[in-house]
Amino acid sequence: MNNRGLASPVDADDHSRGPATAPVTLVEYGDYECPYCGRAYAVLEDLVDRAGDRLRFVFRHFPLVDLHPHAGPAALAAEAAADADQFWVMHEMLYTHQDRLTEDDLARYAQRLGLPDAGAIGYRARDHRQRVERDLASGEASGVPGTPALFLNGRLHRGPVDLDSLTEAVRTAPAG
Repeated sequence: MNNRGLASPVDADDHSRGPATAPVTLVEYGDYECPYCGRAYAVLEDLVDRAGDRLRFVFRHFPLVDLHPHAGPAALAAEAAADADQFWVMHEMLYTHQDRLTEDDLARYAQRLGLPDAGAIGYRARDHRQRVERDLASGEASGVPGTPALFLNGRLHRGPVDLDSLTEAVRTAPAG
């Protein structure tokens, strides 16, 4: 059982949406090929919309490459998109096309975003490996049990990942 909480505080390098001054910060450790993360994606998008300025949402990579061989390259593609301030657009594309994450697919997504596809796949995408590994290490240090793993103000959320439950969890989250 994880009682450690979030080991790495949210910082300016994290991919986040919502105000840094929000009373609640939700950190997701996710895997682009994980079907549970795919289902959580839609819920979290609705939660971000519903919570407004009360919530800052942060995404960190936790590709379970032994189970999901395309999750690692997808995370690298998302980071390549981040270089062009397109992280959240690529994030959406990857989750809404979870069943299409081959190298050819990733190159096509990069092209749609106007990114040089060579930077989003293959050898050049490896430039982003350190970032993905940093997220993985912080998840491991936080005791991430699997994906998606959600932390509300630094505490692991153990409840259901549905809109009503998460809305209530955000509403009642203790100060961080």
